[in-house]
Amino acid sequence: MALQALQSSGVTFRRILSHFPEELSLAFAYGSGVYRQAGPNSDQKNAMLDFVFTVDDPVAWHSKNLKKNWNHYSFLKVLGPKIITSIQNNYGAGVYYNSLIMCDGRLIKYGVISTSILIEDLLNWNNLYIAGRLQKPVKIVTMNEDITLRSALDRNLKSAVTAAFLMLPESFSEEDLFIEIAGLSYSGDFRMLVGEDKTKVLNIVKPNIAHFRELYGSILQENPQVVYKSQQGRLEIDKSPEGQFTQLMTLPKSLQQQINHIMDPPGKNRDVEETLFQVAHDPDCGDVVRLGMKKSVIYSSLKLHKMWTGWLRKTS
Repeated sequence: MALQALQSSGVTFRRILSHFPEELSLAFAYGSGVYRQAGPNSDQKNAMLDFVFTVDDPVAWHSKNLKKNWNHYSFLKVLGPKIITSIQNNYGAGVYYNSLIMCDGRLIKYGVISTSILIEDLLNWNNLYIAGRLQKPVKIVTMNEDITLRSALDRNLKSAVTAAFLMLPESFSEEDLFIEIAGLSYSGDFRMLVGEDKTKVLNIVKPNIAHFRELYGSILQENPQVVYKSQQGRLEIDKSPEGQFTQLMTLPKSLQQQINHIMDPPGKNRDVEETLFQVAHDPDCGDVVRLGMKKSVIYSSLKLHKMWTGWLRKTS
């Protein structure tokens, strides 16, 4: 199973985790402090460690964490765990972050997200914020036996592969695939088009090809629509209209809806399946999916910004 490749027995991560309430359905570490990156984030030794903690009951978890780690929180701590959870769930990407925390001798940042919101993002790509991070190699420190969560984590990886397949030619390299996957959550990010950040995806992928291969290898081997020549690091996929339609029909709901919005003429109101069937037969299918991906990420970013500014107005 692909998820096994994510798991870590790192003592450093488990020691840090011991400072927090135990009721976690999932905890993982990610970013340049975990996996080496090329470029300006290559100093792994001194990099901040980034964590995400997934919890079934955010109010109860924040209540316990406020007692254990009161100083981790901003001024919001005086409002109590219910308000913190309300901000977490209703503003931004469903994640509440505490940053620049010294813990067990390391500088860390950690985000808290409810299990149900994470599962929704993994399945439907509602905002691709945490789901996007989990499409890249991470270190899973702990994970419970929640079958729904495990299934959603696996579905997110398969969706990333499918979206990348649709945007790639008939034959390509492993590196091409992993660059496409790593770039999915950045598709609509203007920062990726200018300055140093445009090389961010390459800096993530190139030093970590082996980790990407470990994460996605079994999915590629089991996919009936791909010929995976692992020894040569090459792949060939089914680019027939039938093959592309099958792939389009398994994409996350939000991306399907964006593609439908792009292709559906005003007043026609075709259902999504009809639109996807048309796209599958379109020579520019890959470009349509790429545009849908870009619009999906932009829409999510604008929605998150609107929600956050709305909260700031309420509190001012």
